[in-house]
Amino acid sequence: MDKLEDMSSVYDFDPITGNIPATKVEITVSLCVLYTQGVETKQWREFGRTEVIDNTLNPDFVRKYILDYFFEEKQNLRFDFRLEKPLGGIPGKKCGTIILSAEELSNCRDSATMQFCANKLDKKDFFGKSDPFMVFYRSNEDGTFTICHKTEVVKNTLNPVWQPFTIPVRALCNGDYDRTIKVEVYDWDRDGSHDFIGDFTTSYRELARGQSQFNVYEVSNSSYPKFKSMSVGFWDLFTSMTDILDPISGTIDISINFTVAIDFTASNGNPSQSTSLHYMNPYQLNAYAMALKAVGEIIQDYDSDKMFPALGFGAKLPPDGRVSHEFPLNGNMENPYCNGIEGILEAYHQSLKTVQLYGPTNFAPVVNHVARYAAAVQDGSQYFVLLIITDGVISDMAQTKEAIVNGAKLPMSIIIVGVGQAEFDAMVELDGDDIRISSRGKLAERDIVQFVPFRDYMDRTGNHVLSMARLAKDVLAEIPDQFISYMKSRGIKPNPAPPPYTPPGHQHHHTQI
Repeated sequence: MDKLEDMSSVYDFDPITGNIPATKVEITVSLCVLYTQGVETKQWREFGRTEVIDNTLNPDFVRKYILDYFFEEKQNLRFDFRLEKPLGGIPGKKCGTIILSAEELSNCRDSATMQFCANKLDKKDFFGKSDPFMVFYRSNEDGTFTICHKTEVVKNTLNPVWQPFTIPVRALCNGDYDRTIKVEVYDWDRDGSHDFIGDFTTSYRELARGQSQFNVYEVSNSSYPKFKSMSVGFWDLFTSMTDILDPISGTIDISINFTVAIDFTASNGNPSQSTSLHYMNPYQLNAYAMALKAVGEIIQDYDSDKMFPALGFGAKLPPDGRVSHEFPLNGNMENPYCNGIEGILEAYHQSLKTVQLYGPTNFAPVVNHVARYAAAVQDGSQYFVLLIITDGVISDMAQTKEAIVNGAKLPMSIIIVGVGQAEFDAMVELDGDDIRISSRGKLAERDIVQFVPFRDYMDRTGNHVLSMARLAKDVLAEIPDQFISYMKSRGIKPNPAPPPYTPPGHQHHHTQI
């Protein structure tokens, strides 16, 4: 549970030498400047800008932004349009579109140096020969293509020899050697209306065979069925192997199921009094609501339907006053799901008006509740995260340890946020960072619990936004590693191949991790 003293922005960490668990994301944009926002200062700083392409309303930029992506943080980006000429605000007229696409980059650090030549290219200019250049596109997971390299223009020839160039393999195919690479050949025109000569497809595996008769490609143009025979081939290609592919790189389609459990024991104090941890101040969220919002607002983006089971424990329920340690906050035993974080907060406020705070503080029932669902889906397609917010000393330590040891075999993680001023020694023990938790002589096969005391995050200046960002960062930081440790322990491997191509408009959306 290493705590970070400050929440720095995306550029303060080197993902290779630093100790922050980060993955790289490549963002492709059209026509703009990218700014990132510092968490502490909220100031926007320019991160990068695309090159300018003249005389087109549909520019394709080669320049990419590579920035660190953190699972556990909210990272705000701002895109500013920069144009030499103003965008005319004419009513009813579309003035431009920004297109944003992101894909997690593999850990492949190979690079390839290659040189292309061509012969007998189609003559496009009425006077003189063509001025050919090549454009390389990587295929994406959703079947679309993203530009990744442009060669220089070779003037006045139908048999061009382009300069050698070096490109990271992950820019060409994101480390997937069999992913389609599309190459288009154009005749350059001064006014920007470059003529399409033809295209061909290949893959990095094919390119890596180097100079041979197999690396000669017919350049075809479907607009001209009787095109001249044209070919593009290698002169030379060599690769530098700088890294072995990480065994967990690739893609896994997964949905995170987020469940909240809130402590309704009497030690929280009477909710109608301002000293209570459950007090409903009309002007400010209480500690329970703040902790829920902080963690929930980050993790909800990884859940496709945004419907979350919300439970309470340690209260007497109407009409007969029976004590329950896993009751639905919305009062519906058949359907405990709430719509989004706001839905959970609303159900929490309502339940405070209808139940009686009681006790004892038992965790095992809510842990076992989530474990029952996790036990039913062990193929790696779903992962379960339980957030327990509590004020007190745990009453059923032995049963909770047993439940956690059993849960360690399942696709689940547990986050515990302690609110109030109680001693949380037992929570630290459950966390298992120093000594792995055990029950009846059985050691938990992996660490699945992360505990933080809420009071450590209360900013003295009253900056709750910053406090909540820090809290979310620390409790969520271990989730990716806990998820991967489950996948590895079960021998579930990511899918390195891209999914089959689906025509635009028929794509299935999954959360990629």
